[in-house]
Amino acid sequence: MKNYIQNGEVLTVTAPAAVASGDFVQVGRIRGVAVTAAASGAQVELYTTGVFDIPKTGTEEFATIGLPVYCVLSGNGVKTVTTASGTSNVLIGVNVATSGAVAGSLRVKLMPSGAEEGAEGVGGVGGGG
Repeated sequence: MKNYIQNGEVLTVTAPAAVASGDFVQVGRIRGVAVTAAASGAQVELYTTGVFDIPKTGTEEFATIGLPVYCVLSGNGVKTVTTASGTSNVLIGVNVATSGAVAGSLRVKLMPSGAEEGAEGVGGVGGGG
């Protein structure tokens, strides 16, 4: 196939702020986990699929597996995750492990960027966007 470029698992973007390796980053509608550290405005590779531990918002509890997980959009750079589908939060995947009501991270299976638009109303999961 002459027009195939790549599988899209890792995409190179311009960092919207300084990021560390492992930070969850959003650039436009592309979301992923930074492979390496990058300064603001530098190129950084993002894993856009897979399972990652991402910082969660406060001490929110995730008592069951398979809950929709949303990115909290509050400025550029590092994001946190929550189950709250607020108007500015964007569906990014589902949790694949439980997490108690303590600060820390949540294990999240990322869904492809832009997939939340098709998730609206499917299985009771709202797309929030």
